[in-house]
Amino acid sequence: MDWIYYIPLATFTVSIVFSYVLLKHYLQKTSATYILWWFIGVLTYGAGTLTESINTVIGWSELNFRWWYITGALLGGAPLAQGTVYLILKKSHAHILTSLLLITVIIASYFVLKSPINFDLVEKERMSGSVFQWQWVRGFSPFINIYAVLFLVGGAIYSAVKYWKSNGSSKRFWGNLLIAIGAILPGIGGSFTRFGYVEVLYVTEFTGLVMIIWAYSIMKTDQSVTIHDAQKAEGTTSLSND
Repeated sequence: MDWIYYIPLATFTVSIVFSYVLLKHYLQKTSATYILWWFIGVLTYGAGTLTESINTVIGWSELNFRWWYITGALLGGAPLAQGTVYLILKKSHAHILTSLLLITVIIASYFVLKSPINFDLVEKERMSGSVFQWQWVRGFSPFINIYAVLFLVGGAIYSAVKYWKSNGSSKRFWGNLLIAIGAILPGIGGSFTRFGYVEVLYVTEFTGLVMIIWAYSIMKTDQSVTIHDAQKAEGTTSLSND
């Protein structure tokens, strides 16, 4: 088997370590909902790469495939994006968007679990949504991924621009720029899976996570004033858009 299929093992390991760091961060300020969602997002990210790792080590299985589609192809960066929602929007508005997101994910996950599988299309080394007999099920993921890009990538770019105009915020500028790039990479990789190139996703998932961790380490040392009211209220360092 090609070495590229073992990349998810490294991504999963790194995500577990990083989620522990974020959990410790959240426990210092448990009222900071945005950090909680970023913690959940990294765990979800890790869960998706875990299924890819299982597929590499053990081989294709129906249960693992369906879990991969929910945690990876379906959810993607949505939980991470929800952290940004709680950071840049009023909490009441964030609650509404959370409810809508959860309802959409639950409905989509139900159909992912119920769709028959075309086993003639199954490949032992890779997982792809092309094996669903209900191909319309794959229509849910673009909407959820667009939502994730809008808030996670868009929020990071917005913050980077704001900090570019501020004095003493160069670390936050570069950190947010790294977040934007790191967050969009898995989405690019995910689009390749629709054409059968799941290997691209494995590479972009790992690279994207490393860039987000790099951004976190940069911004954690920045002492400049945050532009976000949620952080001003909490007095907390954030994962992105700090």
